[in-house]
Amino acid sequence: MTDSAAPTPSTTPEDTTPVDLSRVHLIGIGGAGMSGVARILLAKGATVTGSDMRDSRIVLALRAMGADVAIGHEASNLTLGGQLPTAVVTSFAAIPQDNPELVAAKEHGIRILRRSDLLAELMSEYTELLLAGTHGKTSMTSLSVVALQAAGLDPSFAIGGQLNKAGTNAHHGTGDIFVAEADESDASLLRYRPTIAVVNNVEPDHLDYFHTAEAYYEVFDKFADRITPEGTLVVCLNDEGAAALGERAQARGIRVAGYGLQADADAHPDIPARAIITSFEVTDFGTSFDCRVDLEGQDSQEVHVDCHVPGEHMMLNAAGSLLATALAGGDVQRLAEGLSGFTGVRRRFEHRGTIAEGPFLGARVFDDYAHHPTEVAAVLKASHAKLQAQGEGGQVVVVFQPHMYSRTVEFAQEFADALSLADKVIVLDVYGAREQPVPGVDGRTISDKVSAEVIYEPDMSKVAERVASVAQPGDLILTMGAGSVTMLADDILERLAYGE
Repeated sequence: MTDSAAPTPSTTPEDTTPVDLSRVHLIGIGGAGMSGVARILLAKGATVTGSDMRDSRIVLALRAMGADVAIGHEASNLTLGGQLPTAVVTSFAAIPQDNPELVAAKEHGIRILRRSDLLAELMSEYTELLLAGTHGKTSMTSLSVVALQAAGLDPSFAIGGQLNKAGTNAHHGTGDIFVAEADESDASLLRYRPTIAVVNNVEPDHLDYFHTAEAYYEVFDKFADRITPEGTLVVCLNDEGAAALGERAQARGIRVAGYGLQADADAHPDIPARAIITSFEVTDFGTSFDCRVDLEGQDSQEVHVDCHVPGEHMMLNAAGSLLATALAGGDVQRLAEGLSGFTGVRRRFEHRGTIAEGPFLGARVFDDYAHHPTEVAAVLKASHAKLQAQGEGGQVVVVFQPHMYSRTVEFAQEFADALSLADKVIVLDVYGAREQPVPGVDGRTISDKVSAEVIYEPDMSKVAERVASVAQPGDLILTMGAGSVTMLADDILERLAYGE
């Protein structure tokens, strides 16, 4: 599990005493999660200060909104707002316990919150729509937000990625719904009390924290138990882990709704509220599908959705978001129209550029956050389907950076099998994140098992040239992983535009 010096949401009891959020200091304010709650605090009129290790586009945006942000971590940063804050927010996974601002906050007796504590506080007066699961949380959260906005409900939201259409990762809305991701990686989802909880899929991950698959599954059962008495658990009937979770929850008296393809829905006739995909077609822009929505006490409604992000997994995400937002009170037809206008999320099959001329004419570069074998396989299948639908030929070339040593060892063969779906594979060394290097574990732990044409390249400065050595006109090229691999997309585009 995590280091005993850093208490975790699963082991630390909830502090239910009221929190004064008039002056809040956020350590690591430039991160995807922290910046989102900072935006909402600013919109609510709070004095917001913070610190981060580097300036960034996000930090500049927060300053423009009124936040006072220091670069570097110093105890004196606590008085950026002219006086001490009423609360300090930190991430126990990313911020060490000897951080000088955290130490100073403890010395001054200032209330210390995890991001999940703060988010729970911000959501407490709303109908909470929370998106959970091993994969797809950010995409489903974003889809749900776009759908609710189209239905005129103006939800508040906090997303783990930047929503392309809105150009932001958070918003303080005028409606009574709050949409957010519920992260299971450190059990922080157990801080929330959802009205509607969506679990898209469940399969073992984050075993550096949970140790066993059983412990990982258990956290989702505990999450389901935290749904409010009038609330609903929404599960994907296509996913074995999510469907089993729904069955266990239903046996405990929790209201359950489900979504998926027709055959999987037929296998669960005891779930009355559902969104069933009755037909679909892979198109050159993504997936077009028809969906029947059945809500208790209402007539069935048939809707059509054009999902502009490719892949069966994204089609299922859209169906799940449609059902969840309908349960939250949205008009089904308007929700479907909103989903058809969804343009994606940063780093989720994000189109970074197309080569307009030269020997690599028509080659396109995409960037994706996939860092689990199931996610990798889903994106590569979607890539092949996209090429096939366009009928222009081309290879799928993937540049993959493994994320975390523990995950690399645990799923080495599964990663290799997933990557073998590509035509050409370039594997980088492991991005360790919060883990220390493990002797004998590197990119070759995976690349040696890949059955497709594969290159192991530990030097990131040489990757663009490696791509040029295998790329052809019309290829679909992916940079993939949760680490620094995203920075290579522009390098690859520049190299391919240069030509031979």
